[in-house]
Amino acid sequence: MRPEIVEEVRSWLGKARADLRAAEVDIGAPPPLIGDALFHCQQAVEKALKAFLAAHEVPFRKTHDLDELAIACGRIDPGLDREADAARELTAFAWEFRYPGDSEEPSRQEAEEALVIAGRVFQAVLRRLPTEAHP
Repeated sequence: MRPEIVEEVRSWLGKARADLRAAEVDIGAPPPLIGDALFHCQQAVEKALKAFLAAHEVPFRKTHDLDELAIACGRIDPGLDREADAARELTAFAWEFRYPGDSEEPSRQEAEEALVIAGRVFQAVLRRLPTEAHP
């Protein structure tokens, strides 16, 4: 991998790791910040998938759509598409619960499940990239 690509991938993965940590902190806060945790779970998956695409020098547009990103990753590695499948439902958390409205906030358990899913996607991406690209 070219040095500039390694740096870009590390940057995406570093941001994804920070989002995972933020989600953990939000869930553990008294009281839990569920909407914020879900946002960070979605962001962690989005950034991990973008890191994978960047590593393979596949351009992507500015999007929060995890389905679109998972499909693009699946063209490179079908196994990653399968890994990301459960995360596709997190797409809405990029905006849902971020603004006033009538959506009911999910439970702490749902946020914890989203964090597990996001962590699995992050780890799946790491396993597929050379260690030199890890943050």
